[in-house]
Amino acid sequence: MRSRRYALLVVLSGLLLLWQHRAAPAAAGTSDDDDRFLAFEVDPRRQHLQLYYQDEAGTRLGSLGRLRDWLARRGRRLVFACNGGMYRPDHRPVGLFVENGRTRTPLDTGRGAGNFYLPPNGVFYLTAARRAGICATAAFDGVGSVQFATQSGPLLLVHGRLNPAFRAGSANVQVRNGVGLLPDGRVLLVMSRRKVSFYDFARYFQRCGCREALYLDGFVSRTYWPAGGSFQTDGDFGVMVGVTQE
Repeated sequence: MRSRRYALLVVLSGLLLLWQHRAAPAAAGTSDDDDRFLAFEVDPRRQHLQLYYQDEAGTRLGSLGRLRDWLARRGRRLVFACNGGMYRPDHRPVGLFVENGRTRTPLDTGRGAGNFYLPPNGVFYLTAARRAGICATAAFDGVGSVQFATQSGPLLLVHGRLNPAFRAGSANVQVRNGVGLLPDGRVLLVMSRRKVSFYDFARYFQRCGCREALYLDGFVSRTYWPAGGSFQTDGDFGVMVGVTQE
């Protein structure tokens, strides 16, 4: 009798643990269990997400650490940050950069070499109504009122489909970071922990449920996310993406 009761207790304990595991809410950054990637989810309608480039004096902020310290002096705590797009040798943004509704550098609709011009390239933007979007460069003029925007390339996902230029097993591997848009309007910011191909990087966004995703940059990429175990504060960037709390 005791052995039957003990066996029943073991079964019930196992079922309880399984239920608790399934019922527990996922923390930001757990969209997928692939340990090659560090991922942070943010809802721009409820959290403060924006792009940063220079301070009030027009001095480039540059690194994630300087961004953190600059914000702290203004009473804001940096929760997450990463580089936010490509930049020229003088650190001016490549392509479009909109800051607080002002176009600082224009949309680049030309052709050229490098990842930025690998078609289709695109724009990540935030509207005045705090709605996030990702669109192809050719479609950006129809977006409307934009508060922040950064242009980069290539697009990783377009309407849920991988960029056709990507190939499984590609030898073109690099540390990469990018941004994706989830169907409910949340933004997914991702950096690879090690070198990956464009194909594997795009597939990660696709598995997480993103319909649109944009590549931001490569080996220079850095991520500051203390709660997620990433304490990188270096870098020498142009535009950066930051999520803050008061």
